Amino acid sequence: MPLDQKTELNSLGFAKPPSETRVVVAMSGGVDSSVVAAMLAEEGYDVVGVTLQLYDHGAALAKKGACCAGVDIHDARRVAEEMGFPHYVLDYENIFKDAVIDEFADSYLAGATPVPCIRCNERVKFKDLLETAKDLEADCMATGHYIQRMMGENGPELHSAADANRDQSYFLFSTTPEQLSYLRFPLGHLPSKAATRELAAKYGLAVADKPDSQDICFVPDGNYAAVIEKLRPGAADPGDIVDVDGNVLGQHKGVIHYTIGQRRGLGIGGLADPLYVVKLDVEARQVIVGPKEMLATRTVPVREINWIGDGAFTDMAEREISVRVRSTRPPQEAILRPISATEATVELMTAEEGVSPGQACVFYETGGTRILGGGWIWKG
Repeated sequence: MPLDQKTELNSLGFAKPPSETRVVVAMSGGVDSSVVAAMLAEEGYDVVGVTLQLYDHGAALAKKGACCAGVDIHDARRVAEEMGFPHYVLDYENIFKDAVIDEFADSYLAGATPVPCIRCNERVKFKDLLETAKDLEADCMATGHYIQRMMGENGPELHSAADANRDQSYFLFSTTPEQLSYLRFPLGHLPSKAATRELAAKYGLAVADKPDSQDICFVPDGNYAAVIEKLRPGAADPGDIVDVDGNVLGQHKGVIHYTIGQRRGLGIGGLADPLYVVKLDVEARQVIVGPKEMLATRTVPVREINWIGDGAFTDMAEREISVRVRSTRPPQEAILRPISATEATVELMTAEEGVSPGQACVFYETGGTRILGGGWIWKG
């Protein structure tokens, strides 16, 4: 066989035929991961589907008939049967509770606004599941995330998805270089979610029209407070709504029902100017409100930084980058100033409202698509 044929890379980047390339696909039961599995199976890869049982909605919400995790597992298994590859279900409930749910509850109770999807990727999917994939002797692990992995001068790089509306880079900033070398994201280049659904229809998948999940998986109805009250009894103790001078303006039914930047539902009408939640004092059981301008900030302290840019993080005194401080906001210009290998101060060129401890601050290459890492916003 000629040398160039021997070294030709397959679509996953390996110098061997797809049939000799084993790939574990993390299957949630949704259309995205199902399309990834079906696509790779059709290309002839040695596909192994794995679905994680992470939680029981019934237990989380203390409500019978609330478990829809079983439906997702069934949908993933059905895709595997249709496409003819093995499928396994792994019980990660204890790991998920310890690594994600408990911190979510404690962080929320501390007045932060946590993003558990990032912790799940970091501590469960890209850690325990990735190790399981290696135990299964897989060459790589593929997921249905909308993000792109590209080869750069210094190895694999993480880039935003081609479809900005579906881009999930905010939730994947903590991916390490070692993990990135093993992971694949086959949907990142697609122009739209419609293109994914077209592929699902092409492969004849029953999940082609399955709706997207809009909520955190273990908070299926978006009611954070109900889940936290179940996990941390007594968390909804009532207290005072006060202004920045400490004047009592009203009562609340628990700090957990409020978030930084909230205006509606405060129950303190009749004021000349609208007031917003500017701080949550859990120990004093106070919701502090103030004018909108108090929400604006330009200095963002960040810790637990994961750096996946070139060179060591502390090699630079400062660097012009773009940052995203909330998943729903576009990246904006900023200056990154490292303090240590895992801490930094980010100065926003334009003040941002509602910057909240517990949210992520994700670093992007200015004017480009590359993700340079990020960290956690840790104090107001």
